[in-house]
Amino acid sequence: MPEFVIHALPVGGGILALAPLPGAGGDYAGDLEHLHDWKPALVLSMTTPTELLEAGAPDLGADIQDIGSRWFHLPVPDYGVPGAQVDADWPPVSQAARAALKGGGRVLIHCRGGCGRSGMVALRLMIEIGERADDALLRLRAVRPCAIETDDQERWARKGRRQKAVRVS
Repeated sequence: MPEFVIHALPVGGGILALAPLPGAGGDYAGDLEHLHDWKPALVLSMTTPTELLEAGAPDLGADIQDIGSRWFHLPVPDYGVPGAQVDADWPPVSQAARAALKGGGRVLIHCRGGCGRSGMVALRLMIEIGERADDALLRLRAVRPCAIETDDQERWARKGRRQKAVRVS
């Protein structure tokens, strides 16, 4: 079974990371403990509710909040891209993630395997924080070679534009 590994890189003054779905490898409690020890300021879940159930993680959001992290759920089907609802929800989620990074915090993104959907969102955040898309993709894939699995995922990520500086107080 796959191990719960956090693949991290510095972004915007903080740490951005990709990981598999806690519990996907069969040890939900152990994965959650590892996540707690890593101390993310914010966790973005890209999995569908069905994937959460299948991994034995139906209460992931509450469990993430119980360890002191903010949690956002942006469900996207495996190998997919955000639909209209996730696109509509993206701006405040992006702002919160960018603020955490700019403040020196840690942001963790997960999907089922920590590759396609997670990579797509990580690249989008890197671009929105001010990195050039091609450079960001190279840096991301140096840490997680499977980041972004489809052309549609890459197109969605590259729609990101540098956002105004996020005020950190």
